[in-house]
Amino acid sequence: SLTFPLSLSPSPLSLSLSPLVCLLSRGAHGRYAQKLLTDLFANYTNALRPVEDTDHIINVTLQITLSQIIDMDERNQILTTYLWIRQVWTDAYLTWKKEDYDGLDTIRIPSSYVWRPDIVLYNNADDQFASSMETNVVIRNDGQIMWDQPAITKSSCSVDVSFFPFDAQQCRLTFGSWTHNGNQMDLVNALDSADLADFVANVEWEVLGMPAKKNVILYGCCSDPYPDITYTLHLKRRASFYIFNLLIPCMMISFLAPLGFYLPADSGEKVSLGVTVLLALTVFQLLVAESMPPSENVPLIGKYYIATMTMITASTALTIFIMNIHHCGPEARPVPEWARRFILHYLARICFVYEVGENCGESRKGSLGGAEARVRREVVVRAQCVCQHQALRRNIEYIASCYHDQRSTQRRTGEWRKVAKVMDRLFMWVFFIMVFLMSLLIMGKAV
Repeated sequence: SLTFPLSLSPSPLSLSLSPLVCLLSRGAHGRYAQKLLTDLFANYTNALRPVEDTDHIINVTLQITLSQIIDMDERNQILTTYLWIRQVWTDAYLTWKKEDYDGLDTIRIPSSYVWRPDIVLYNNADDQFASSMETNVVIRNDGQIMWDQPAITKSSCSVDVSFFPFDAQQCRLTFGSWTHNGNQMDLVNALDSADLADFVANVEWEVLGMPAKKNVILYGCCSDPYPDITYTLHLKRRASFYIFNLLIPCMMISFLAPLGFYLPADSGEKVSLGVTVLLALTVFQLLVAESMPPSENVPLIGKYYIATMTMITASTALTIFIMNIHHCGPEARPVPEWARRFILHYLARICFVYEVGENCGESRKGSLGGAEARVRREVVVRAQCVCQHQALRRNIEYIASCYHDQRSTQRRTGEWRKVAKVMDRLFMWVFFIMVFLMSLLIMGKAV
């Protein structure tokens, strides 16, 4: 007998027929899908809830995926987000046996063909109400329907700007049925929070989390409960932009204000520097006010600007007062004794204000005063000896007294100028410390 070996490798004919078999199977699936669509929707209506008994509750599972934060409008208190919304429910009239349709277990059809839950965003702030996209639904043979829908939502968000630009916000997105109460349709959380796996990072806001919570509310109009699912979006502002564009320039300008006390009084620029710094801070204050909502809560950076502007206003007013002291004329009174002791001796040493040659000035003044007295006496004596005319002696005494009064006036004017210089130096250090402490406090919020 003859025996033939069995070939374990596929024949060339079977290899050539395999693509044809795939095409035939696809064509068969297409024909069965068409037949399934015709059979399912022969007597189907999408106007009524798909339950076998009207007393039954249809459960809708809701899942939210946060894809992107498009905009946060603090002034109008509107949050714009890009969401992926997934809704899953069971339609009792859209079931079939997959064995009757060549193992076909799922079909994808337009969502307008089936009944859809009327879940809306309760705190919607969009005036168009057409921010979602009409997508297909996926129907399983057991009647489960999954509807994935991307949407750009605008929701109202209560913005608290008390600690701007180091603030954190909580924005709520509440989803629920508009017409069905809890006895007709119930909402179920798919996850404890929104899905952030596909989130695109925002340049201004950092997302700390988005937990979900189910609420059942009894409204005053109706006795039936209305369930909803509230997603709370926790945001924290990235403050780097505001630090480098609003805070640091303000600090640099603020450090110029105390230097106005260091300018010489005769320069004529002391008041001009204070007014210029005040106008620059006013511009920054207007920039902040334009982006903030007109509320009673003053932002932290606004408080810093107001405190700095108040300080600069006070420094400008003190500069005017000190310049008035510096430019005291001959009619000025002598420096009081308490001011001479406290300002010219005590504060001058603390503020390191010394005149050139001040250490030997007193002895020099004493020697000069004695010389002047001796010269005056010699002149009077010689006048008496040489000339006995009373008129000439009175003229010489008048000239000597005028010279003495002029020296006293110069000495009094110099003391007032030194008082002004000591006060300038004192207020310069005081305002430098104030600016440093204010800057330290505002930057401490950023750490």
